[in-house]
Amino acid sequence: MAKRPSGWLAALLVVVIGGGAYYGWKTYEGDGLPEHIAHGNGRIEAVEIDISTKTGGRVKDILVGEGDFVTAGQVLAVMETDQLDAGRRQAVAEHRRAMVAVDTAGSVVDQRLAEREAAIATVAQREAQLSAAETKLARTERLIESRTTSQQVADDDKAAAAGARAALAAAKAQVSAAEAAIGGARAQVIDAEAAVAAAAAALERIEADIADSTLRAPRDGRVQYRVAQLGEVLGAGGRVLNIVDLSDVYMAFFLPTAEVGRIALGSEARIVLDAAAAYTIPARVSFVADVAQFTPKTVETDEEREKLMFRVKAQIPEPLLKKYIQQVKTGLPGIAYVNLDSEAPWPESLTTNLVQ
Repeated sequence: MAKRPSGWLAALLVVVIGGGAYYGWKTYEGDGLPEHIAHGNGRIEAVEIDISTKTGGRVKDILVGEGDFVTAGQVLAVMETDQLDAGRRQAVAEHRRAMVAVDTAGSVVDQRLAEREAAIATVAQREAQLSAAETKLARTERLIESRTTSQQVADDDKAAAAGARAALAAAKAQVSAAEAAIGGARAQVIDAEAAVAAAAAALERIEADIADSTLRAPRDGRVQYRVAQLGEVLGAGGRVLNIVDLSDVYMAFFLPTAEVGRIALGSEARIVLDAAAAYTIPARVSFVADVAQFTPKTVETDEEREKLMFRVKAQIPEPLLKKYIQQVKTGLPGIAYVNLDSEAPWPESLTTNLVQ
């Protein structure tokens, strides 16, 4: 009778231990992780930027080497600009000539305006002469009626009046011609000003090409490799360097349909690199593909749907990248973990030695 309680206690312990083991196996079955933690293998990647020429030319100098860290705006390489410099000098000369043409056209306008003023003055003079001639003719005609002057005088006065009218018409024609000449001269001014604008635009284009011949880093990053060498002749768009943007680093990995469906953009993630397995890097889900990457030819069964795999990105925070920029390296393999339940805690193995 004294041994019976010990037997029942042993049986109870067996049940408790067995139940705990079953619960632990169901919770961490297979890979030792809770059901709300998804994971996939991947590699560290970063946005790559090609430093390329805008116009063709010869590489004059490359100022950085592979592995060098560069900052935004830093000069990385220089192309020869001899032809562009010659083109710039020609554009400057064309611009100056166009400016002179504007001044010349303006002077012609002033001259045509003066000619019109002179023609208007001539019209006034001819009008006065016509008025005097017509007055004299009228007086002569009255004298003819009273027979106090000869017919010859009357004929001469008529001829003088007709001549005055013709001279007035000619003067008015000169005014019209002068106004037409002013319109032509002003058109020449507009044409000359357009030539100035065209020359200025050509000069700006050449200066822009000269500026673009100095290749600068568009962002902070690291030189991954040199594509061209000193003295090499490249065409427009020819690659000189390749840099990686160390402010945009992530791990790309793949997850099946069932797990991808539970991921929200911005979900917490963790990255563990093979080269530094003792440390856990915090991250956030920044991208989930909307098209499966591994797709059977036809999807007709539940089993085939489960085979669909979607690409996911776990983005490393930029402040963390800046803090450890010297240690950031692309291509390193590792494992990315995603918490599918924002209310559930991370397992202890992914919270210890968290990089901060």
